Amino acid sequence: MNYRNIREAAYEANMAIREAGLVVLTWGNASAVDRAAGVFAIKPSGVGYDDLSSDAMVVVDIDTGHIVEGSYRPSSDTPTHRILYREFKEIGGVVHTHSCYATSWAQACRPVPAFGSTHADHWNGSIPLVRELTALEIERDYEGATGQAIVDSFRLEGLVPLESPGALLPHHGPFTWGKTAAAAAQNAIALEAIAEMAYHSELINPRLSEIPPSMSEKHYTRKHGPNAYYGQKES
Repeated sequence: MNYRNIREAAYEANMAIREAGLVVLTWGNASAVDRAAGVFAIKPSGVGYDDLSSDAMVVVDIDTGHIVEGSYRPSSDTPTHRILYREFKEIGGVVHTHSCYATSWAQACRPVPAFGSTHADHWNGSIPLVRELTALEIERDYEGATGQAIVDSFRLEGLVPLESPGALLPHHGPFTWGKTAAAAAQNAIALEAIAEMAYHSELINPRLSEIPPSMSEKHYTRKHGPNAYYGQKES
């Protein structure tokens, strides 16, 4: 089987987060899925970004977690990606970074509040902080449990993955996703910008309230959904 398309998509998403300044050393990974084939391509573990290519991407089976194609070991975060693909059927790409501001909110164990319209343009509500892992989860299956914590929290809160295309892991960092790997990378870029704005907004006004619901809904729906009017219509 030819996995060239998802290898290219995964490689380009990894390059996008690096070019956006979201990656330090090898702290980040991106993947792209082929739903029909039941596989995804992901960055190899610990390989420097200067040494990456589409051929270096590792193809992994969603159902089994086995390597289907590739000469490297896949990212250590592969089990997290795999669970997100398995449980969030509508997504086509996943990104994980340790970008400064988003990771700072995660380490502080706080969701990113929706303070303004820039946030509402991308996320329908705050950027959620998911549940903490138990000591047993960390010991037995850390990366798999990370994915399951995201899924559990989204189901408990009734969140829609493509309306809230990312989350923060307590003490850890952000994961984002989207309809494509490129969209997942764009959401990682947006999350970092939003997290930085929220940080500065709280410094300026520690008693700041979140954006009014009517304004939040307006900004989100004008860019997303059946009645969106931002941008150009697809031909």
